[in-house]
Amino acid sequence: MKITLFPAIDLRRGHAVRLRQGDFDQTTVFNDDPVAQAREFAEAGADHLHVVDLDGALDGAPAHAALVASIAAAFPGTLHMGGGLRSRAAIETALATGIDRVVVGTAVLSDPALLRWAIDRLGDRLVVALDARQGKAATHGWTQVSDRDAREVAQELVSTGVRHLLYTDIARDGTLAGPNLQALRRLADAAPPLHIIASGGVSSLDDLRRLRDLGVASLTGVIVGRALYEGRFTVQEALAVLAGEA
Repeated sequence: MKITLFPAIDLRRGHAVRLRQGDFDQTTVFNDDPVAQAREFAEAGADHLHVVDLDGALDGAPAHAALVASIAAAFPGTLHMGGGLRSRAAIETALATGIDRVVVGTAVLSDPALLRWAIDRLGDRLVVALDARQGKAATHGWTQVSDRDAREVAQELVSTGVRHLLYTDIARDGTLAGPNLQALRRLADAAPPLHIIASGGVSSLDDLRRLRDLGVASLTGVIVGRALYEGRFTVQEALAVLAGEA
């Protein structure tokens, strides 16, 4: 199955930024106009986009709904959005912005009732974000690390009906250190019905080739942020590699 490219736009105080290892004190602003950035990605050929409301993730409630709505209006492809979606009201607010898929994390790991509601409400539009540090699930905007093994959490999510999982290795996020291939394979082996989107560490076209050649059928997407912003490769080059053309 083809791996889909998701350029990332992380929102912090109205800007498009990247964090290093989920640390809000290590923030780099890459574009003062996230809507223009979304248009730029679309013009480069991206037909999927991943947006995170970092302020929402930190505060526990959406903080950039109006800005996300503007991005959704400007981007003609499929838009995923997460960050601070820890209640029914927050999820409904996100849906009202015009996004295509809702990414939830912290809340559904600790609130089974919310998870069941989200599965019923969203169906295939639901993506659960499983963030891990050293193999353990992290919550609350990556600020808290649990004692729960990420693989076991994935298995639990599958059993409840979740079919889309966004897996982020926090230790590699924003570091350009390469994706954690071993963790992705371990996760895929644990929960084969899932469609997994990988996030964290992609620094080069070779990293994308490694993901493409990993041979994991459930790996259907990859999020790329800092490498694109720093010009290590282009959207067009990434799409060609993931399509097996380079």
